[in-house]
Amino acid sequence: MAGRLRLGMIGGGQGAFIGAVHRAAARLDGATALVCGCFSRDPANSRETAQALHLDPERAYPSAAEMFAAEAARGNDAMEAVVIVTPNDTHVPLAKAAAEAGFHVMSDKPAGIALSEVKSLAETLSVSGTAYGLTHTYLGYPMVWQARHLATSKAFGAIRRILVEYPQGWLSSRAEADGSKQAEWRTDPARSGPSGAFGDIGSHAHSLAEFVANSRMTRLSARLRSHFVERRLDDDGEASFEMENGATGVLVASQVCAGEENSLAIRIYGENAGLEWRQMEPNTLIERRGDGSVFVHRAGVDKPLCDEALARCRLPSGHPEGYIEAFANLYRDFAGAVRDGAPLASRGVPGIAEALRGMAFLEASVASAQADGAWTDIAAPSTGPDLKGLLT
Repeated sequence: MAGRLRLGMIGGGQGAFIGAVHRAAARLDGATALVCGCFSRDPANSRETAQALHLDPERAYPSAAEMFAAEAARGNDAMEAVVIVTPNDTHVPLAKAAAEAGFHVMSDKPAGIALSEVKSLAETLSVSGTAYGLTHTYLGYPMVWQARHLATSKAFGAIRRILVEYPQGWLSSRAEADGSKQAEWRTDPARSGPSGAFGDIGSHAHSLAEFVANSRMTRLSARLRSHFVERRLDDDGEASFEMENGATGVLVASQVCAGEENSLAIRIYGENAGLEWRQMEPNTLIERRGDGSVFVHRAGVDKPLCDEALARCRLPSGHPEGYIEAFANLYRDFAGAVRDGAPLASRGVPGIAEALRGMAFLEASVASAQADGAWTDIAAPSTGPDLKGLLT
């Protein structure tokens, strides 16, 4: 365990989905070690999860508060960072409590349920000096970095158009009424926040568009809807948007596209070329140039990729790498930044800046939809002294 960043986890107990994915990703490169957790509100579930993970049973805690207190009092083997994989309404309270106790944070997205509370978290982080990472998983893919490299090159020319879509089909029936715990909390405004599909997966599409274009969205016109009268949050929507760099685009996020799996995709067009990347075929990036030539860029340590993309490849071409590997890149780089005392942004890990922009995007989307699609500015988070150094 020497040298590894010691992690605790909140959530992710038996019956949960994303916690096991986080654990698998965090283990992949050997940069971290899970040492404790409060895996469930049910103490029995938490103990059973700890046992299944071969953890010290005394470090399966009944509450996050008890975990923070007990781990803060331990010696050299204490938890150093906490992973938060709980419903959205608990993200900020848990992250703030962890930071105040001196622990670094890796949080699932979105960062919270309101921009105001994420601003409060940013202020807490500024005081505590602890690191905060946000698991926008898709920014860990090598070919997303290659797309950014090409899209921001002189040869690509000024970016004109961005089309980003994220269709899923798992809520095409009323899963929340059929006992799905994942659907229950994601369709509950008290736990999920003001948006459903746009908060859950639209936030990924937003971060991907901003990352590849290396520019921020400035305003949008959104339409959000639910296809079930009983469903309280949107399960389908789209937004036209404008970027600081002058590009325009459309973002679609829907969880009622029957038959779809996890079809996040982006197309981005400049003066001289266009790019297309699809998450379900993540090792391929297609470049179409204005002269009619087409180039297929492939992931692999033996390929002529940019340095940032190569740093996120592990295998030669033809050996598929996917979701776990992308997730693992975030954990490896998070652990490396913490160990080196480096800003997360310098290692390409999404952090509080992306958290603030993501919540501003969601609030603008909801406000626009409530105003019948009126064009709405995306609030630029404050860069005053309380947030100095936290925004990129």
